[in-house]
Amino acid sequence: MTTTGEDRARGLTGPWWWVRRRGAVLDGCLALVSAVECGAEGVPFARDAGIPVWVGVLFGVLAGSVLLVRRQWPIAVVLVAIAITPAEMGFLMGIVGLYTLASCEVPRRIIAALAGMSLLGTMIVSFVRVRQDMARGDLALGDWFVPFASITTSVGLTAPPLLLGLYVGARRRLMESLRERADSLERELQLLAERAEERAEWARNEERTRIAREMHDVVAHRVSLMVVHAAALQAVARKDPEKAVRNAALVGDMGRQALTELREMLGVLRAGEGAGGRGAVAVPLAAVGVAAAAAADASRMADEEGGPCLSELGELVGQSAAAGMVVDLSVEGEVRVYAAEVEQTAYRVVQEALTNVHKHAAGAKTHVRLAHRGSEIAMQVENEPPGEPASASAVGLPSGGNGLVGMRERVLALGGVFVSGPTDAGGFRVSAVIPAVG
Repeated sequence: MTTTGEDRARGLTGPWWWVRRRGAVLDGCLALVSAVECGAEGVPFARDAGIPVWVGVLFGVLAGSVLLVRRQWPIAVVLVAIAITPAEMGFLMGIVGLYTLASCEVPRRIIAALAGMSLLGTMIVSFVRVRQDMARGDLALGDWFVPFASITTSVGLTAPPLLLGLYVGARRRLMESLRERADSLERELQLLAERAEERAEWARNEERTRIAREMHDVVAHRVSLMVVHAAALQAVARKDPEKAVRNAALVGDMGRQALTELREMLGVLRAGEGAGGRGAVAVPLAAVGVAAAAAADASRMADEEGGPCLSELGELVGQSAAAGMVVDLSVEGEVRVYAAEVEQTAYRVVQEALTNVHKHAAGAKTHVRLAHRGSEIAMQVENEPPGEPASASAVGLPSGGNGLVGMRERVLALGGVFVSGPTDAGGFRVSAVIPAVG
């Protein structure tokens, strides 16, 4: 679990420029120790300078207290430490100041310049101090000890805090970069999850639309023919019993076909639910794959199992003719086999167009034309004006208004062209052209 920028902003509990209270307490303690140190070192400084002791102590306390602002103004702290180096004060302030300066977001050239000044100042003061001690006889060593002691002291007081500060600063910047990267990754994952949910919802909606279209195509045509035959059966039941028996047999056959197609579709839906149910509680990213896989499996199974084809078009036209429609079928071009989705779409277009004729123009003569071309297949269903306008309402066939929409969606999904509309003679024409992708 990562800490976001808002969480860090809420964690700023320290006063003034301190991020946390413990940082303020730490700097206060360091400033207190530095003030005590500089105040104690102000006593010999006052004696050597010939000023009152209390002035030297006050000067040392004020100078040492500057360490309190090390986080806000690290350059000022280092400059003060360099300035009081000749008075042999502020060793703690110089060490802590260099560490803070090196760990802050300060240009490297400024760090190098101030570190060089601190090194040089400490070296000069150490050189003078050791030489004075040797001149007074406090140290009985060779001349080599003076430069050695001054260099060792200056490097020891400058290099360790500087290197430690550079390391801590680099580590802090690395952690900040990793934290920002984690925050960015978390935001990207949230966006991906939202997009995954949207895509899953889109896939579900697409599957619902496809299922509704299939159910409409399967049920509407069969039931429409059954209603037409039932009406004819009612009309001829007493006058022509033999014809009534034939119509009853046709109604039974169509009902069984409708049930068979519905059973096949429900089997496809159950198989799709079985494939998608195991991943229903997975993460949103997996939901897209599950929904897409279920849709693809359902579509493939619908095409492979029980899907209509163009070879059954004659039987389809014959069923409409048996229901009393005057319909003729003409086929142009060389008959060949197409991809399953192409044949199924062509069949459904003709089927829905014939269903619409039964609903809205019962008794009208209908022409069904199918043309096999080099790179496409074209179909057209055109009916003449109905002889008796009241015959359609007499049958009592309901209309949901989704037939033409479903045909258009099917054809456009395969990259085809769909046109429908009334003819000049008062009839209605449905035309579609589908690329031959198989």
